[in-house]
Amino acid sequence: MTIVMEPRIAARPAAGLAAQNGTAHPPVILTRSMERAYDMGGEIVRALRGVDVTIERNEFVAIMGPSGSGKSTLMNLLGCLDSPTSGEYWLAGRRVSDLGEDELARVRNREIGFVFQTFNLLPRASALENVGTPLMYAGVRRRERLARAQTTLARLGLGDRSSHLPGELSGGQRQRVAIARALINEPSLLLADEPTGNLDSATSSEILNLFEELHAEGQTIVIVTHDPEVAKRTQRQVHIRDGMVERDVRAGAA
Repeated sequence: MTIVMEPRIAARPAAGLAAQNGTAHPPVILTRSMERAYDMGGEIVRALRGVDVTIERNEFVAIMGPSGSGKSTLMNLLGCLDSPTSGEYWLAGRRVSDLGEDELARVRNREIGFVFQTFNLLPRASALENVGTPLMYAGVRRRERLARAQTTLARLGLGDRSSHLPGELSGGQRQRVAIARALINEPSLLLADEPTGNLDSATSSEILNLFEELHAEGQTIVIVTHDPEVAKRTQRQVHIRDGMVERDVRAGAA
């Protein structure tokens, strides 16, 4: 994929970003002065006001904030579901802040795995078919994508549920299928939006245990949540208020 860089912002290669951060790899997420404004009937609403966030490979981070703080806007930008009004966003060493819709769609499918509160599974497709959906969009042949989907389901303990429809699965199993679908492309970033919001406390704990296992295996995970109990399970909490980063706290910090 060719990424076109606009001349108004000098692009630095991924190696330069890695060197700047003292790591062998560029950050998975790097934003600089990122802003998002909306025209609401002639009134300009600044949802984000210059956000600077760096998330390195294999970090496990919670993004928190009250309603209207800008955390959902930030999630949409990090997930390449929207583009910033100004500033820069780099994902896994590639600047995506200036890409068009087609390029953004390709980045979303390849680099980001999404997990949603409502699971977002196709109700008439089996667990196997749901998990293989991103590969279908990537043009992978049916036999290969179903084989990879089966392997991913087995990895998450659902190898014997591959033929089941979502309605035949428990809430926790449906969320595991959604996580398997998010992982099928081996994304740089796993982005979860209130992933335990529709689950009871016991099942929520199981899903968070799974996130911890994935993190231990090297997956970079960002959870958007309002729940402090969920955030406690992460390494780091980025608090958003009034469109800005209010606090950035690592586990164990005072």
